[in-house]
Amino acid sequence: MSGPAAEPLRAAVERSIRAGKPPTVGAIGRMAHEQQAVLGDEGRRDAAGRLADRVVGFGPLAPLLADSVVTDVLVNGDGRVWVDRGAGVERAAAVVDREDLRPLAVRLAGLAGRRLDDSQPWVDGTLPGGVRLHAVLPPLAEGGAHLSLRVARHRAGRVTALAGLGAVGPDGVRVLRALMAARASLLVTGGTGAGKTTVLAALLAECPAHERLVVVEDVRELDPDHPHVVRLQGRSANVEGVGGVSLAVLVRQALRMRPDRLVVGEVRGAEVRELLAALNTGHEGGAGTLHANGPEEVPARLEALGSLAGLPREAVHAQLRGALQAVVHVARGADGRRRVDRVGVPVTIPDGSVVVRTAMTHRAGDLRPAGHWGSLVDLLGGDPTQGGAG
Repeated sequence: MSGPAAEPLRAAVERSIRAGKPPTVGAIGRMAHEQQAVLGDEGRRDAAGRLADRVVGFGPLAPLLADSVVTDVLVNGDGRVWVDRGAGVERAAAVVDREDLRPLAVRLAGLAGRRLDDSQPWVDGTLPGGVRLHAVLPPLAEGGAHLSLRVARHRAGRVTALAGLGAVGPDGVRVLRALMAARASLLVTGGTGAGKTTVLAALLAECPAHERLVVVEDVRELDPDHPHVVRLQGRSANVEGVGGVSLAVLVRQALRMRPDRLVVGEVRGAEVRELLAALNTGHEGGAGTLHANGPEEVPARLEALGSLAGLPREAVHAQLRGALQAVVHVARGADGRRRVDRVGVPVTIPDGSVVVRTAMTHRAGDLRPAGHWGSLVDLLGGDPTQGGAG
């Protein structure tokens, strides 16, 4: 109910806010109960639900986020809404009023425990329930506030769960399991929204239960199905420009916490120096994700990130030779579905540089051996595809 009959309920909520009492779903429900004589039983439930969505929930975006197949909800500054249901981004019928967009973004940022205002016009955080929030305000974004919401629809489970999603076939399952059993240090690469986090979480779920996983992230996304996960999360600087905690600092702290596996949710800055150093000093089985369009791009991407930490190209490659053992690349197929597309292995060429060559590639629904298959077999101590059912 959104007509005049619901006005007393809206007025009651506004009085509560002015009195310094933040509204909650429970509080709105109690206020609605007090208005039952005016609203009626059905109208009370409808008005309370609509107002809760508007004041403490996702507003007009709530039905989209409740859709079990929607993974991303994107709102542009003009209020138009786009969604990803697994086959690419498409326009949604929903529209957010432009005057409501900034208040919605600010409120969601508050729910994520982050600040969003003119002095801090962007935010990255995780909402209660696990929805990943990113928002940008004008003048950084033209026309109005822009919102990006990402929903983790399933806990990844183990690698067999990836097969259930159609991301990999039986041989791929065996190889991915073998990589984790061999304690290979690896990166999961791919573009935005390709499924890097899902694949990494599934790989980590394959780690033995007695191992201690220390996960370092800017914003919590990884949720591996494993009994011993320790999470460290970065922090932005306050309005005075102090108090920030970078991933580089967190990686150094993580190394003092006796990790059996050191995991960096997304390698995207100067923390690459600490990660490469750690993987060269006995911390086997480390992992992370990296934005890259293919395994072959990994050395160049790490060179660029290493430069942020003051590492020259030669130093990056010297570290890479002992730090990285495999690259698992994920991508969307022609049908828009996410899949494990390739597995690469680092190879040192005569000048001492490291390149990544393809050892397996996706064909006919599964990972199949490619040019450097022999190097992968050597790494794994045998051919895992000959090991029976995955």
